[in-house]
Amino acid sequence: MILSASRRTDIPNYYSEWFFNRIKEGYAYVRNPMNPRQISEIPLTPDVVDCIVFWTKNPAQMMARLGELLAYNYYFQFTLTGYGKDIERGVPHKKERMLPIFRELSNMIGKERVIWRYDPIIINDKYTTEYQISAFRQIAQALDGFTEKVVISFVDIYSKIKKNMERIHAAELTAGERVSLASRLAEIAGKHHMTIAACAEEMDLQSAGIERNCCIDLQLIERLIGYPLKASKDKNQRKECGCAESIDIGVYNTCLNGCLYCYANYSEQSVASAVRAYDADSPLLCGQVMPEETVKLRAVRSLKVSR
Repeated sequence: MILSASRRTDIPNYYSEWFFNRIKEGYAYVRNPMNPRQISEIPLTPDVVDCIVFWTKNPAQMMARLGELLAYNYYFQFTLTGYGKDIERGVPHKKERMLPIFRELSNMIGKERVIWRYDPIIINDKYTTEYQISAFRQIAQALDGFTEKVVISFVDIYSKIKKNMERIHAAELTAGERVSLASRLAEIAGKHHMTIAACAEEMDLQSAGIERNCCIDLQLIERLIGYPLKASKDKNQRKECGCAESIDIGVYNTCLNGCLYCYANYSEQSVASAVRAYDADSPLLCGQVMPEETVKLRAVRSLKVSR
């Protein structure tokens, strides 16, 4: 099993105590986001977890406890952009705080286990194309030697974030504009010893020197863990997504980063309500099992290919 922690919320930043408690106990409960009354018990023991993929904008809260994961393989997807608090309201200052944290994490676990995400790319009157290129260049310079890969994507204006994007006058880029910008970013990435890939983009950016990305990257995972896996494509993601199948233990409407482009939060009120229910000792993230609800054990296993 590949464990995702998490596409739905920033577990390393806000819920690391809960996560380490779950690792200690060897299981977690997860509600089905499509049917909240369905609760699964997910085993988290090292014999079934082949790799953990962390998604975060700030892993500082869990870095001192990474020694508790010695029995596990894992890597981080670390989002680091050029936006200020008008876009990413809960993220600390990038140059003063986040760049040093990224480099520290890389030194701790190895540059191959920290993927830099510069996404999503939003273009408006403030965050112009030239601004994005300049910000990308500055971050790439600062991270040269601390990561092997950078992932980009252009913002997808889902219905949940449409009002936010209209409020900041986000522009819809033409295909030509995307290729032109992507080419500039690819050139910068190459100069700083990074491969560059695009996440779930409908258009092919290979002409710009950018490969298609898999966030749950089977090739990377097999390289890190040292054995092959029999893993299918994740059927629950968009068709453009090349990710391998995984089990996500996060919960929507629980992330406090406050990013205007986030598809995982419906409203600030929903987040506030969910966070009030957070209990680091509960098997569920931000909630409790009600008396009328039942929990079913989900059958999981290692995906290791038998020889």
